[in-house]
Amino acid sequence: MVNQSSPNLQTHPKAYANLPPVIFHVREMTKTYTMGEVQVHALQSINLDLFEGEFVVLLGPSGSGKSTLLNILGGLDIPSSGQVFFRQQDLTQANDRTLTRFRRESVGFIFQFYNLIPSLTARENVALVTDIAHRPMTPEAALELVNLSDRLDHFPSQLSGGQQQRVAIARAIAKRPEVLLCDEPTGALDFSTGKIVLDALAKVNAELGTTVVVITHNAGIAAMGDRVITMRDGQIHTLQQNQHRASTNELDW
Repeated sequence: MVNQSSPNLQTHPKAYANLPPVIFHVREMTKTYTMGEVQVHALQSINLDLFEGEFVVLLGPSGSGKSTLLNILGGLDIPSSGQVFFRQQDLTQANDRTLTRFRRESVGFIFQFYNLIPSLTARENVALVTDIAHRPMTPEAALELVNLSDRLDHFPSQLSGGQQQRVAIARAIAKRPEVLLCDEPTGALDFSTGKIVLDALAKVNAELGTTVVVITHNAGIAAMGDRVITMRDGQIHTLQQNQHRASTNELDW
């Protein structure tokens, strides 16, 4: 399935060593929306491989196609043409039931807004996922991973924005997804709080081996990724590797 001569493989930071398995394999993918008599080409000829356990930062201005790409990878949308494989599974041929199972079992989502249930505590918000997952972490373990063990029984109104986002991360990782897809996870946060959230994502990536993809318009975050993908006008404009992954203490924006 995967062409080992792909330029995307060659730009992976570990290309000189034993490559990790490809987790997403995308070829000639397009997405077109029809709005009345106008066609909007959200994605054009996307070719990309994402690898198991890597941390990818996806940069680009609004309207460049970042969120559309993330939604297709996460099974929330389907492409107009092309192929998208998750491991050996062809998502472009999957029916609604298969995509629902894929989202439930394999993918965690983090968005700019936390979407916590106000009447439930942090522990109870995370338990909503653990109650339906096949091999979940306990809510307590998931919240401990994002350093919120002392906020288990606090309601969202009793938490700061950064703490609420970390609860959302705990909820997403509690089902042990293979992939964590994050759409502007620090977009509503200040600099210091955003770095705490990015610390939590880096910890999930390092300790659980979860593949993490972070959408941002903030180029300052790019240094913490294994690879940085920049999008423009629905296309991948550049794809580069970082020889050194910066810690959040080294980031500045």
